[in-house]
Amino acid sequence: MKFENVYFLGIGGIGMSALARYFLHEGRRVAGYDRTPSSLTEALETEGASVHYEDDVRRIPAPFLDPATTIVVYTPAVPHDLGEFVYFREQGFTIEKRSQMLGHLAEGKYVMAVAGTHGKTTTTTLVAWLNRALTGGGSAFLGGLSKNFGGNLVLGDGPRLAVEADEFDRSFLRLYPDVAVVTSADADHLDIYGTHEAVKEAFSQFVRQIRPGGSLIIKQGVEITLDNPRITVYRYAYDTPCDFYARNIRLGEGGHYRFELVTPSGVIGELTLGVPGWVNIENAVAAVASVWCAAKAEGTELSEERIREALASFTGVKRRFDFYINTPQQVYMDDYAHHPRELAATLTSVRRMFPGRRITALFQPHLYTRTRDLYREFAEALSLADEVVLLPIYPAREEPIEGVGPELIAGLVRVPCRIVPREQLAGTVAEMPTDVVISFGAGNIDACCGAIAERLRAKCRS
Repeated sequence: MKFENVYFLGIGGIGMSALARYFLHEGRRVAGYDRTPSSLTEALETEGASVHYEDDVRRIPAPFLDPATTIVVYTPAVPHDLGEFVYFREQGFTIEKRSQMLGHLAEGKYVMAVAGTHGKTTTTTLVAWLNRALTGGGSAFLGGLSKNFGGNLVLGDGPRLAVEADEFDRSFLRLYPDVAVVTSADADHLDIYGTHEAVKEAFSQFVRQIRPGGSLIIKQGVEITLDNPRITVYRYAYDTPCDFYARNIRLGEGGHYRFELVTPSGVIGELTLGVPGWVNIENAVAAVASVWCAAKAEGTELSEERIREALASFTGVKRRFDFYINTPQQVYMDDYAHHPRELAATLTSVRRMFPGRRITALFQPHLYTRTRDLYREFAEALSLADEVVLLPIYPAREEPIEGVGPELIAGLVRVPCRIVPREQLAGTVAEMPTDVVISFGAGNIDACCGAIAERLRAKCRS
């Protein structure tokens, strides 16, 4: 790349911060704007990036004001009328979306992409961890903070590149993978797509972009048009017999499972996954299928023992089935789920892990449009809990929509439900009779996790 400087609009986003870390590692100067400080932006500043939190052209460092030496990368979540965005556009800077830049960085790599309206972050991270175990190398751009790797960027030797292929704003159509996983194609981001059919068509186009001789690994039951004749299509499932699936699944202590994994070349036995929950077994099946396809393409043997060791040592992703407390008296976990299918899958998984125990769900809806389009489905999913606490909607990039609020969900939930301000959440939970507590959402509910855990631990001690 000819540019010495990379400036990020929305540098604190999970995908943007991974790109920023990559360019810091490559020796480029990195700076950027974000609306609010976070642990991600603080880490970037520690690593050498210059970050500010006011939309003010005067805050842009001088070296980044030259269009000849600076490229600007932005996230679609940043409004186009942002002052700095307008400045860069009017001054003739080269400006690219995050997905365009990711597409450039994927050129020349063996791309292992994971797409889907849910499940992709954990699956991508599992693919990266398996690549490291099997090859000693491999790189990755992750949509979450891997506990094994200590971040959202993985740099390693060899051609394998694991990437999370995000359907938002059709970003994943910038990728041309060698192996692609599709975990789901549910109705989401309807503010962008308009209809569920348009969502499914975008996934079909993604599949068309798999390189000749490549492989698609698609979850059993996901129905999209598959019309790429140059690839091999495999189906995977939790325990439904197909190309890749788990069998002989046994629940162990603390919600961890033991299982066998059926592949087209045989059965890998005596597997244990280092993170709990049946949904993670399904994610592991997809990830192993991905590295199985990579090994097949390379003509190499797949080491069952290394797969066994990697799955057992996988410690997960922050905010995905993230346990703060897990005792017989009290359980508290946090999860990024923000779509009805994700909520239902996690609640069902937790119900299996802790049968007979009382589940309290804390949920912060994310986006007014998503709440407007899916409030009935949210209410249905949350009714799988025994009690629900709702927070006001986290708006992210959106303006309020009249008549759209958490009340729409609360009115249809079939179990006891209340709405509280985020600032009162920890205190409210501490006063409730609790057993298994789960906080959900893609907004800023995670800022409450430490306080909730502290109050619950104090309650257990008293």
